[in-house]
Amino acid sequence: MTESTTALTNWNLLGHEWAVKLLQNHLHSDRLRHAYLLTGPQGIGRRTLALRFTQALYASDHLYYPENRVSQQVANMQHPDLSVVTRQEGDRDIKIEAVRDLQHSLALSPYTAPYRVALLLNFEEANDNAANALLKTLEEPADRVILLVTAESTESLLPTIVSRCEVLRLRPMGMEALTEGLTGRGISPEQAKFLAHASGGKPGYALHLANNPEILEQRGEWLTDLQKLIYANRVERFAYAEQLGKDKEGFVQLMLVWLAYWRDVLLTASGSHAPLTNQDRVEEIQTLAGKLNLQTAKDVVVALEDKLGEIRANVNVRLAAEALMLKIPFV
Repeated sequence: MTESTTALTNWNLLGHEWAVKLLQNHLHSDRLRHAYLLTGPQGIGRRTLALRFTQALYASDHLYYPENRVSQQVANMQHPDLSVVTRQEGDRDIKIEAVRDLQHSLALSPYTAPYRVALLLNFEEANDNAANALLKTLEEPADRVILLVTAESTESLLPTIVSRCEVLRLRPMGMEALTEGLTGRGISPEQAKFLAHASGGKPGYALHLANNPEILEQRGEWLTDLQKLIYANRVERFAYAEQLGKDKEGFVQLMLVWLAYWRDVLLTASGSHAPLTNQDRVEEIQTLAGKLNLQTAKDVVVALEDKLGEIRANVNVRLAAEALMLKIPFV
């Protein structure tokens, strides 16, 4: 039998077996919740799990058939009974108008599916008005409507929103399990191990890296830039910051790469035997950790975390980049 005629086990996901079993149980026992909140770091697979759940919900037998026409519509987020709310490009947050439009849509009966599903992505990015508007929808649930909310953590949302949702906290996979899962998808064992570590155990991000080699190439360039900056003077660092200031999203992605690197430096400097994210840079990290004290490595990690928070709060990108340049130790 082919995938088109066979319901794939675990909804063809890497990891999160417990979450799939819980949702399958709700489907088959007819105990669906009005709202589910899926939390975890970016790349953990929150959106993918939400879409898989919707695909199974819309199947007559509540199983997952990836090549089914309805499943493909859901996967592409183009099904008429699936509404998606996310921050629009150029906006700093999710606005109340998006939630109001959603409310009007949810007031209608489903067109073809048994339920209308609302997928609210990265809802920690919603402004206060949008969050309060969603709360009203949660307090007065409509029939045949299911809300699927994703966020990095419960702490990033209003407690009143969290309390009205079934919460599924997704966690990274173990390195060996993720490596095995990636190998099972045709990736060489060596590359699978590298991707498992580079993604920090996040299966969604690991697959994204596997399918987008240009991201890995960019990662390598950013890490090489970091090595140069450690030995650069302030003039050279500020020139680099000027370039970073022209691309906010690029700056955010660079800081995430650098943060993973400096966490590895911190782990190494502390004498920890925890697996490092940057397996292809182990010797380099060990050399740098040997030149710095533990507090210095910790200070850089904190600085990167602070700057990420500031950028998401819409602080001037170039000023944030310049401030970060001064936090990188001179070696």
